[in-house]
Parts: sequence; structure tokens; C-alpha cells
Amino acid sequence: MRDLGFNVRLLSAGPFVTMIDRFAVAPVLIPIALEFRAPLGTVAIAATAYYLAYGLAQPFWGFASDRAGRIRIIRISLGATSAACALSALAPNLDLLIAARIIAGASVCAILPTALVYVGDMIPFKSRHAVIADLLAAVAVGTAAGSLSAGLFAHYISWRVTFGITAVIAAGLVVAMRSLPESNAQPSRGGPIAQLRQALVRPWARFLILFAIPEGAMVLGFLVYFAPALEATGANPAVAGLVVATYGGAVLAGTRVVKRIAPRAPAWVPIGIGGAMAVAGYLAAAIDQHVVAILLASVLIGGCYAIFHSTMQAWATEIAPEVRGTAAALFVTSAFTGGAIGTGLAAAVAQAHQYGVLFLAGAALSVPVVITAAVARSRYPGSTGADPIEELAGS
Repeated sequence: MRDLGFNVRLLSAGPFVTMIDRFAVAPVLIPIALEFRAPLGTVAIAATAYYLAYGLAQPFWGFASDRAGRIRIIRISLGATSAACALSALAPNLDLLIAARIIAGASVCAILPTALVYVGDMIPFKSRHAVIADLLAAVAVGTAAGSLSAGLFAHYISWRVTFGITAVIAAGLVVAMRSLPESNAQPSRGGPIAQLRQALVRPWARFLILFAIPEGAMVLGFLVYFAPALEATGANPAVAGLVVATYGGAVLAGTRVVKRIAPRAPAWVPIGIGGAMAVAGYLAAAIDQHVVAILLASVLIGGCYAIFHSTMQAWATEIAPEVRGTAAALFVTSAFTGGAIGTGLAAAVAQAHQYGVLFLAGAALSVPVVITAAVARSRYPGSTGADPIEELAGS
């Protein structure tokens, strides 16, 4: 029988593919606009629609994973992702590319949250954050690989290549993940409405799911414009992809930090640290959009994702453990809806090349989001690092 370490590494390959697909778009927005002779604001719809589909499809996958099993849903999602990425690589016009990215977003969105829920089912609470950090390390590598490969391929060959490679990897994982054991969670016997009611009956669950909208706008909504901002100063897509790929390296480093501080510090501490990094990162990008500033911003926002957002994700796996998949899916739905709203609202500003204003808005949004998150987490049962379910049972 294969050991836990091997299973975690194989499971992590799913989030790795997810991040390649998510981060392949930003470095190629301008090359796509040039090929299809379309305005940047129009091409940005490919990113906005992807994020929106990623978020809105989450409840479906959450309901399905609670009923059909986590690994089965991950494999189905990988198969659909493979097909959508192949369509993206072959799209003859912008309309079909946008349609393919919508399908990709609605498909790939199941992988990371379902993997997190699988960890919640299979790993004891006290060990869970370390395993989640390992999953986020795969997220980091996939992020860097997506940004870097997309930029390099777009500059030297074609923006289509990364989508084609992602299609092949996803198809291979459909086969490889047959060896993973299914979750030991009891399948939900209620229908989607009953599962939704169970997820939303807790006040903390309602708060966190709603709060994920501005949190998602902060963490996800502005990041997509780092590469176009850098390219607007004259950098080519390869350089932009390389610089933005440092985001992935920062996520990887941040996961190591999380593994060290999570068992020792109250949960609001990493929220405060990661949130401060977001404010500083967006301020750096607001002041200047050349290589050094965007590189610094990418590193700081990557650290925010690893330290701040991973803490929020871990929290989301505990707010309704009896329907863990549904609750986590609703959190991700809200986060990516917020990301899509942020990206969409910023599109006109980006098209006008007012990137300083755009990133200043990101910094301004980050301040109340971080303060609210830190205060709320400090008041939640389990904020000291103990199992919140045990604390609630004993209260």
C-alpha cells in the first residue's frame, strides 16, 4: 500500500494543474489582443469570465463531492479541464477562446477545494494545516510554472502552447489518480437544498462565506493586471511572465512560514502578517510599474496568498464539518466571485493604462478586509489553535 506522503504528492498534482491553468492567462492577454486585434479590455473578459465561472460552479462540485466522493469528483474535473484546455489551445477566434476559458474555469474549480476537503476528511485537525501547506506548495509551483511558461511560450512560440500542455497533464492525472483511496467521509444523503441549509445554519459560516467576496477581490482581483502593467512599460511577455512567476516562489516560501507559525500562534496572527503584505504589495505597484516594483509586489501578494488566504481556506474547512465539501465550495464561490468582480471593475482602468490608480484601489480595499478578518478570527472558537469543533462541543 502506498504511504501517505506519496498520496499527498499525487493529490497535490491536481492543484498544480489548477494553478498552471489559472495563471497562464495574465501574461498572454496582450499577445492574444494582438493576434485577434481586440482591445485589452475586451480580451480581459477571458480572465473575468474564467474567474466568474470558477466561482459560480463551486456549489455544484461541492454538492457532488459530498455525495459521490472526493477523488471521483477530482478525476471528473481533471477530464473536463483537459478538454477545455485543448479547446483553448485550438480556438480560432476570441469568442471561442472566451467560451473555452469559461468551460475551463467551471471545470478546474473543483480540484483545489475538493483536495482541501479531502485533507479535512482524512487528516486529523492538529496535522491538517501542515498538509494544506504542502498542497499550497504545489499551488506555488503551478503558479510559477503557469506564469513563466505562458510568458516564454507566448514570446518565442505561441500563447497556445501552455494550454495544450495543461490539457495533456490533466488527462494523465485522470489515470494516475485511480490509485488514490476514496475519502472516509460518509456520503451526504440529503439533496442540495438540505446540504446548503446545513452549511448556512451556522452564523460563522454565513459570515465567512459572505466575507470571502471582498477577500477574494483583494487576493485575486488585481493580481491579473501585474503582467499587463509591466508590459505597458515596454517589457515583453517573457520578462513579464518571469517577473510575475516570482509570485509562485513567494507562495512556496510562505507555505514554509505557515507550517512554522500555524501550530504555535493564534490564527489571527498569520492573517495580520499576510494582510500587511497585501497592503505593502499593492502600494509598491501603485507607486511604480517597472520591473523592480512589480517584482516586489508579486512577491508580497504571493506571501499574502500563502499566509493570509491559506488561513482563511483552513478556516472554511471547519465551519460546517458535516457538509464540509459544500461549505468549502461556497467559500471558494464567494472568493472567486469577488475576484471576478475586482478584475471586471478594474478592466476599464487597465485599458486606460491607469495602473497606479488601479493598484492604489487594491491597497485601499486591503486595509478594512485585513482588519475585519483578523478581528473575526480572534473571536472564533478555535482561534487558539485547538480544534474548533471540540471547543464548541465543550462550550
